[in-house]
Amino acid sequence: MCIPREVFARWWHNVLSHLKELAFRSTPLSVSISRRYKTIAAPFTASGLALALPTILAQAQGYPSKYDFGTTATEQEIAAVAIAIPADGKGLPQGQGDYATGKTVYETTCAACRGTLASTNPVVTIESYWPYATTLFDYIRRAMPFSAPGSLSNNEVYSVTAYILAEGNIIDKKTVFDAETLPEVRMPNRDGFIPDPRPELFK
Repeated sequence: MCIPREVFARWWHNVLSHLKELAFRSTPLSVSISRRYKTIAAPFTASGLALALPTILAQAQGYPSKYDFGTTATEQEIAAVAIAIPADGKGLPQGQGDYATGKTVYETTCAACRGTLASTNPVVTIESYWPYATTLFDYIRRAMPFSAPGSLSNNEVYSVTAYILAEGNIIDKKTVFDAETLPEVRMPNRDGFIPDPRPELFK
């Protein structure tokens, strides 16, 4: 249904007029308000009452003022998503992985989106984009594969990390990754990043 603009404007004017009357009628007699300040305050008071009106009407009709959607997360549920790994590798999970296993996992779960790791004209590569190998592990663990993020086991994440780093000639293909050996990797462009001095981004 379409309401003509002039009809809606007339109706809204009447609503505001009634609300202003209610607002000033409720002012205690002991409070003296000058005509000038009444004129200034009237639109704000009326607008506030107009905004509050739907809530008042809803409560009067028995609608709840608060909706208890969802449930409080358990410690186990929080732990399942609180899996960030810092640069020093603190909190890395148990498990291990190697190049050969990682190659198989990559080809079956990652290659469909990522393709092969070979490129004749790389711009952003594993060698230049990641300052720490632990950050790469963290990203793969929480975001890959694209179709089912977080579905890889710890062993598979260690293995894919080893495969990618070995293909980038950062580690030897015989390297076995675990919580102890992964943080020891020094990425080739670790010192090529400029710290961001803006403290408001790192509170």
